[in-house]
Amino acid sequence: MRRLWAAALLCAATAGCGAPASTQTADNLPKDLNVLFWSQDQRDAAFRTMETVPKVVVHTIKAGGVVHPLPAGKPLDVGVDVDAYMAKQRNAGLIIVQDGKIRLEKYALGYGAAGRWTSFSVAKSFTSTLVGAAVKDGYIKSLDDKVTVYIPGLKGSAYDDVSVRQLLTMTSGVKWNEDYTDPKSDVAQFNLQKPVAGEDITVSYMKTLPREAPAGSKWVYKTGETNLIGVLVSSATGKTLSDYLSEKVWKPFGMEQDAVWMLGPTGHEISGCCMSASLRDYARFGEFILGGGVAGGQKMLPDDWLPAATTKQAGIDIPGRGYGYQWWTNDDGSFAAQGIFGQGIFIDPARKLVIASNGNWPTATDPEGVGAAREAFYKAVQAAVDREAK
Repeated sequence: MRRLWAAALLCAATAGCGAPASTQTADNLPKDLNVLFWSQDQRDAAFRTMETVPKVVVHTIKAGGVVHPLPAGKPLDVGVDVDAYMAKQRNAGLIIVQDGKIRLEKYALGYGAAGRWTSFSVAKSFTSTLVGAAVKDGYIKSLDDKVTVYIPGLKGSAYDDVSVRQLLTMTSGVKWNEDYTDPKSDVAQFNLQKPVAGEDITVSYMKTLPREAPAGSKWVYKTGETNLIGVLVSSATGKTLSDYLSEKVWKPFGMEQDAVWMLGPTGHEISGCCMSASLRDYARFGEFILGGGVAGGQKMLPDDWLPAATTKQAGIDIPGRGYGYQWWTNDDGSFAAQGIFGQGIFIDPARKLVIASNGNWPTATDPEGVGAAREAFYKAVQAAVDREAK
């Protein structure tokens, strides 16, 4: 059976235990990992319990004992019918945190605050943050180091010329096709790769790719390269991504619940995808970023990390938008982590604003439909905060 362990569970460029036990039956959970072909009902069930789907193996991201508070604030009048918006988005959860307080929190689709929901490509921004932590800790000496310094298995490939920074910004110049509808695309073939003994499956495939442009000269969205970033972090630190994320963020910042991270066929976290965490903990990650990467009273990231990571480092041919270090950036200073089927963390430092959403859109991507409506909702929330400030 075809195993779309990374890219179909991937994350398009556009980012369980929440449901009552009675809804989580063997009948409505999918029997394979080809998420793009699951029914809507199967996705509703599986997205909140990914670790129970047959063939899924996970590592746990352990939380600590002290929880970062998210006190209730004054309800925010967004100026739109939030229930109708959530219904059209098929949101399972939506939370607005502003100035450290919860201004709105709603759930649907049988999901609730006690549950987890899958991240899809929202995980990319977590993975990039671990690069920053590894730089701060001295495991990665420089973003200008070649990728092969940390992943020797890529030596002799097109990645000989690629720096860590270029991997982070998806400007490697290595040829890649992320067309989810094309069975011959890299994102499809990548998932058919057979493991090679002693080598991470990501490395096995990526080292076969040809170069199409000089390194640093062309931006192309590549889930496979985020998976390489995860391999790089684990190789540099000698730790699993789950353990390192627990050490640098989950425990010291005070996440409320354990999270889980899905593993690929060779036992490594699928770093371009597939974390599962609670809605409030996704919002807490936004608060961690807003606070400059401080957790437990310590700076977990270099001083210059977030200013670079969350601003445009590469153009994406969309006016007013760009790409940072695995973050989607806006020229107004806001930025976001985004994943297929409606996952997202939107962060606006100027307004001390975090909006986190979990969902199950009718289709994986729909930039002109629900995607555009989500962007409009973000702007409505920004306008609501501005009205209050007057």
